[in-house]
Amino acid sequence: MRNNWWKIIAVVFVLYTLIAGFLIPVPAQPILHETIRNLYFHVPMWFSMMTILFISIWHSIKYLNKSDIQSDIIATQAAHVGMLVGALGLITGSFWAKYTWGAWWVADTKLNGAAITMLIYLAYFVLRGSIDEEQKRARIAAVYNIFAYVMLIVFLMVLPRMSDSLHPGNGGNPGFNKYDLDSNMRMVFYPAVIGWILFTVWIFTLKVRIEKLKRKNLINE
Repeated sequence: MRNNWWKIIAVVFVLYTLIAGFLIPVPAQPILHETIRNLYFHVPMWFSMMTILFISIWHSIKYLNKSDIQSDIIATQAAHVGMLVGALGLITGSFWAKYTWGAWWVADTKLNGAAITMLIYLAYFVLRGSIDEEQKRARIAAVYNIFAYVMLIVFLMVLPRMSDSLHPGNGGNPGFNKYDLDSNMRMVFYPAVIGWILFTVWIFTLKVRIEKLKRKNLINE
């Protein structure tokens, strides 16, 4: 129980987000209206993706430094989970776009950048699958993973701030912290970010354990 406290926090915060996110009153904002509740889901998904992909690149760097195959396993599984929450971020964002901008997808710098980033990371898995020798695969994938994370920063954090964008906080638009978000929303949003990040990390640790067990079984066979 002492080592699982953060998992308990993850479950409590996510459940709290799911319940309070739909029940607690929100400010009546023009255009957004009730869709502003998606702030509790869409934005935390991107925070979770950034966090888990940072873990991935960190372990890729560790692999290049020490050639420890365990670091490659961790980097790969983190990238898998990063793509999962990234896909959820795209889906929740698409629903939000439909009800606020009138279309499932618009020619927005950040939306297109997110899609390109996903394709870049999909290429990471294609690259891994095309190389048979383990050490060579891990080394080349680690280098590519660093490149992919740099592109993620460029497409999601740099370019949208340098060009026109419909997203809050980009292209000259005010961020949500400058909107009239009342204390009710802040009371849900911050636990939502923490909860989804911890829940994502939990999934990642499970995938790492499963992958290590698979490898152990193969060795025993």
